[in-house]
Amino acid sequence: AHLVSLSLGLAAPPTVRIVHSGLACNIEEERYSERVYTIREGETLELTCLVTGHPRPQIRWTKTAGSASDRFQDSSVFNETLRISNIQRHQGGRYYCKAENGLGSPAIKSIRVDVYYLDDPIVTVHQSIGEAKEQFYYERTVFLRCVANSNPPVRYSWRRGQEVLLQGSDKGVEIYEPFFTQGETKILKLKNLRPQDYANYSCIASVRNVCSIPDKMVSFRLSNKTASPSIKLLVDDPIVVNPGEAITLVCVTTGGEPAPSLTWVRSAGILPEKTVLNGGTLTIPAITSDDAGTYSCIANNNVGNPAKKSTNIIVRALKKGRFWITPDPYHKDDNIQIGREVKISCQVEAIPSEELTFSWFKNGRPLRSSERMVITQTDPDVSPGTTNLDIIDLKFTDFGTYTCVASLKGGGISDISIDVNISSSTVPPNLTVPQEKSPLVTREGDTIELQCQVTGKPKPIILWSRADKEVAMPDGAMQTESYDGILRIVNVSREMTGTYRCQTSQYNGFNVKPREALVQLIVQYPPAVEPTFLEIRQGQGRSITMSCRVLRAYPTRVLTYEWRLGSKLLRTGQFDVQDSTEYTISSLSRDSYGIYNCNIINEAGAGRCSFLVTGKAYAPEFYYDTYNPLWQNRPRVYSYSLQWTQMNPDAVDRILAYRLGIRQAGQQRWWEQEITVNGNIQKGELITYNLTELIKPEAYEVRLTPITRFGEGDSTIRVIKYSGKKTFVYKQMREFHCGFEDGNICLFTQDDTDNFDWTKQSTATRDTKYTPNTGPNADRTGSKEGFYMYIETSRPRLEGEKARLVSPVFSVAPKNPYGATNTAYCFSFYYHMYGQHIGSLNVYLRLKGQTAIENPLWSSSGNKGQHWNQARVNINPPTSFQLIFEGIRGPGIEGDIAIDDVSIVEGECMKSDQPANNLRSGAVGTLAHIRLIPVIILMSVLSHQR
Repeated sequence: AHLVSLSLGLAAPPTVRIVHSGLACNIEEERYSERVYTIREGETLELTCLVTGHPRPQIRWTKTAGSASDRFQDSSVFNETLRISNIQRHQGGRYYCKAENGLGSPAIKSIRVDVYYLDDPIVTVHQSIGEAKEQFYYERTVFLRCVANSNPPVRYSWRRGQEVLLQGSDKGVEIYEPFFTQGETKILKLKNLRPQDYANYSCIASVRNVCSIPDKMVSFRLSNKTASPSIKLLVDDPIVVNPGEAITLVCVTTGGEPAPSLTWVRSAGILPEKTVLNGGTLTIPAITSDDAGTYSCIANNNVGNPAKKSTNIIVRALKKGRFWITPDPYHKDDNIQIGREVKISCQVEAIPSEELTFSWFKNGRPLRSSERMVITQTDPDVSPGTTNLDIIDLKFTDFGTYTCVASLKGGGISDISIDVNISSSTVPPNLTVPQEKSPLVTREGDTIELQCQVTGKPKPIILWSRADKEVAMPDGAMQTESYDGILRIVNVSREMTGTYRCQTSQYNGFNVKPREALVQLIVQYPPAVEPTFLEIRQGQGRSITMSCRVLRAYPTRVLTYEWRLGSKLLRTGQFDVQDSTEYTISSLSRDSYGIYNCNIINEAGAGRCSFLVTGKAYAPEFYYDTYNPLWQNRPRVYSYSLQWTQMNPDAVDRILAYRLGIRQAGQQRWWEQEITVNGNIQKGELITYNLTELIKPEAYEVRLTPITRFGEGDSTIRVIKYSGKKTFVYKQMREFHCGFEDGNICLFTQDDTDNFDWTKQSTATRDTKYTPNTGPNADRTGSKEGFYMYIETSRPRLEGEKARLVSPVFSVAPKNPYGATNTAYCFSFYYHMYGQHIGSLNVYLRLKGQTAIENPLWSSSGNKGQHWNQARVNINPPTSFQLIFEGIRGPGIEGDIAIDDVSIVEGECMKSDQPANNLRSGAVGTLAHIRLIPVIILMSVLSHQR
């Protein structure tokens, strides 16, 4: 085996195309608009993205259309094959494959996936509006409506018994589609109902067997008893219950033919999980406040409108008991004083509010409303239930404990009891912040307590909020309640730096102007630095500089830095005004390789830049764009043309050799050998090495490791597979012949970019309506059964339209590893150009890696007579190549052009064996020499077994 290096500047932007497998029922290759992949719901969708480009592009599948929330598998799939098993209708839409390798624009191709389905049809029955009497069907006109969800749109047909109903077949029947539903429904109108209209009706929904979806049918029996549903609920409305009780709702049908089905729904969403349903009976065991709400029973039999009855379940509750004290409102003093008025207020949230009652006690004895002790209660429907006790002229004997008790008349719920102490020590609140508690300095990630000391009796609820900006508190609310004046923050972050306000609320305290105080919080965090990690590759004896920069830190100015190699301290220092530090190694040695860390430190911690300094060569990048197997006419083995480029070939040092490892897929042991490299590898240079004696059809893993004088570099691994059918290389037979006789036309393909296609044909199988006076009357050998390729120029073809036929990729195996010239091949074919409207036949050579460049090889135009002519061209391709036959339509229908017997043989075409009649045929360019891009073979060394 030998190593060949071609200096081609191989970096290539990506190209992409989508191929499909899976369970498609139809693929439309629409040339001008889009490709559509049709699949039945529930089947498996499989799309594969074939990419070229070097370095190998990253592939990403994404989807648009459908709803924005319909993200399939996190909205992206990052491998070549997109596979969706059991595809559902919402997964239809346009799928995009995007390939990027950093060169040029990303390549994007798309395909539209159309998911086909047909749901069971539903028939609903209605009578004409405005004619309704008490009984449903004493009416003249009845409508049967059939609806089925489907894609593509459904077609409906109606039957009465076994009789097919058509528009116009029965005067008493009309069939129509309502204008506004765009054909998704079909209505059967029975006018002036007759005895024979009481019958069994069937609606058949069909999507014309697309994707083998069978028709679906639904039947409805219309009789003089047919009626819409009616129901009644055997429960009160509303139902008031205590938590923990079991509740049963009973719904019964009182009419409807056919018998209606009953369902229960809840206005606030889904039914509670613990709900037990049994026909029309709904049971909720151990009800809670969360289960409260409106419950509805719905009866439906597809006749008329569904019947609905509802009841409201109310679950008793008492919660959130609070009090406040209001000093005499006629004096500015916030204190309670003898001889002045004082008001005590109690508040609770009660469900249902109308059952709420309050009672007052003093020192445990019941209180009645009097002239000096006035008890009032607010309207519970307007606000949460509140009661007030007004003491008009406070006396010393009024001091004591006042209790308000809230209860619900229905019972079953524990009362809420609130004690309020009125004495000489009952004083309004005051707020202070301990000196050491503001400003408060903490570190990111810590747990911190902000403290406001509250004095006074009773101690009110404290409200915490941000004082410096209008943002939410750490718990997400704009205000946070605290009963002890402490705000506890877990896992403090830098955004929480700022000023916090604590203030008294009226709750559980005095209803006076709020007292407030401020606490400042400072959150320190360690420096954020860049780069956090950088790999530097450089050979021994050369210099490198590493730089570490501070992006953010608090505190910002107390920064020190230290450089280390492993645990060894190299240098320390302190920042003045600059925000970065550098470390230079003037001459790398074996000992100076390793991980360098630069730590930048403040009070809160350290930020770290890490540099991996290595003398390892970069990994090679395999070239995937050609089909690489070398075709051999040996039954058991194949060869493989392994191709790669070297990433940054001069980054560390000259690459002396590659270590090649190979093992059969699934095996443990690697077989290794060394491939010597002479001279310098250029950036983007394609290196080729032929692997021989590989066993068909086994796959192999190949590992490639560059070697410099400093040792081994990074390895790259790829899998190679036998796919010999896709490509032809002539290592031993050294020739290719194609007469278009086989089913796959020797793997020639139609070009996607042209106007129409070449057609395979033999005289024996051609259309009886073929155009006379043009085209061959036999294949090149004279056989009526033999096949050839031709362009059909009859209508609708227009003058100047092109058909292009593209050969498979041919790989080139160098003949002489030490020579400087490319292998020559003789390319020949037969062509037939007979008819008064003949256009042109052109042949192009396309080189791999230069997708856009096609080199003209040969061309001929006009009528050449009713016989086959041979053309021969010498080609010297430097790399893998394809041949393209382009037929161009002339001014009329008598312009069919044909080709046959294409061959490629190693060695130049012989002038002496050129047929004499070819020279007389007037063919242009029957023998031409084309030399393409002479490529210097930089090096070629026989490998030796290690």
